[in-house]
Amino acid sequence: MHEPAQASSVGARAAARAPSHRPAPLKKQPDFTQAVRQELVDWRAWRDRAVVLAYAVAAGLAVVGFTMLSELALEGFGALRALHPLLPLVWMPALTAALVWVTLRWVPGAAGSGIPQVLAALDTRTSPSQRGLFVSLRLSVAKLVLASGALLAGLSAGREGPSVQVAAGVMLHARRWLPSRSSVTDHGLLIAGGAAGIAAAFNAPLAGVVFAIEELSRKIENRNSGLIITAIVLAGLVAVSAFGNSTYFGVIRVGRLDSGVLLPGLLVVLCAGLLGGLFSRLLIVSMVGAPDRFCALRRRHPVRFAAGCGFVVALIGIVSGGLTYGSGYDETKGLLDGEPGLPVLFVLLKFISTWLSTWSGVPGGIFAPSLSVGAGIGADIAQLTGSPAGAALIAIGMAGFLAAVTQAPITAFIIVMEMVDGHAMVLSLMAAALGASGVSRLLSRPLYAELAELQLRRLPAVPSTMPPDSGTATTAFQDSAPGRP
Repeated sequence: MHEPAQASSVGARAAARAPSHRPAPLKKQPDFTQAVRQELVDWRAWRDRAVVLAYAVAAGLAVVGFTMLSELALEGFGALRALHPLLPLVWMPALTAALVWVTLRWVPGAAGSGIPQVLAALDTRTSPSQRGLFVSLRLSVAKLVLASGALLAGLSAGREGPSVQVAAGVMLHARRWLPSRSSVTDHGLLIAGGAAGIAAAFNAPLAGVVFAIEELSRKIENRNSGLIITAIVLAGLVAVSAFGNSTYFGVIRVGRLDSGVLLPGLLVVLCAGLLGGLFSRLLIVSMVGAPDRFCALRRRHPVRFAAGCGFVVALIGIVSGGLTYGSGYDETKGLLDGEPGLPVLFVLLKFISTWLSTWSGVPGGIFAPSLSVGAGIGADIAQLTGSPAGAALIAIGMAGFLAAVTQAPITAFIIVMEMVDGHAMVLSLMAAALGASGVSRLLSRPLYAELAELQLRRLPAVPSTMPPDSGTATTAFQDSAPGRP
């Protein structure tokens, strides 16, 4: 008699427990008037924004000053060579050794490119009090001077990577003027500064924004993303106002492309990917320290080793007729302007000069020399295949080799794309950068991530928590060499 009632009760309870399929209520839309009023009265937020944007301008001006000083250094080395063609055999080893000695003695955090230092400062293992080991205003000033000294020495180095550390140090200094409870974090300041360095160095704000996302951080803080991107663009606009709305190497004029470019283009991508991967792997092995006599010499006598590197780079420069000295800017611009091609051995000699210049331990970057090597690869393939699309192949080589070395294909593609007149090669450059980066990954781990791990060895060792009678006493980064790049 009671079964229907019981069944009805059970069914009611089951229905009560069943999840509701009603759509969730829509979130309330913001009140425009109230939102505007809140923005206007929140003076603390406007103060923070003003500080960040003021430092973004300062970061852009620092990179502009760095650019001018670098150009003066290159002119100074040219004037020195004009005195006697063999003078670099004495000048380069002496100045290279002096730069490394000063770096190791007073500012070990300024050695090398500068991008690994920014990545190390962003790493979660680095506490706020330890970020000064990698990024600071003091290191920015030292980097600016010492990297310009590397160009004055005639080494195959660039200013673009160092610009990342220079601008990041300037931006991080803004923390002194922000309250501890500010929504702007050190992480955001470092990303904004590092990307601002690329934006100002290449006169390409878009490249800076992409670099921030692709290389420095996979995502930008949502609450400050607009402010960070504005700071990056503002630093780039400072460079544009100083140097005009011109691209790094001028304008690459590419005619109509047809299917005849496909095979030479694929060959350029393959060569750029293989050589870029080899270059990256060679740098990682060299900087980390392989078990060979040269790496042992670098560990024991870094200043003597630097002098030896400077001497070899000077010899290569003399053999090449001076083509491998410096950043490679003039050689690359000459190829893009349609001047007669470079010698066949230019790619190999510039490759070796850039590797030795970096291995010496002087502050200096590899962006500009990498673009130069990539341009040489494209020019050689164009000459080998007899392709009339020489400018297109040079552009593909530049994007491909830079993407292969840095394994940051979108940034490399954007940097070269902004040099091309029109949009004829947008898809071609993107495919070239992605393809060359893919080939490089088969040969080498990401260069800057590996060098950032090397920088993290400079963190103070963490005492072991193991009991004394455990048989071993371990510390974090046990095999590190503090203070040595």
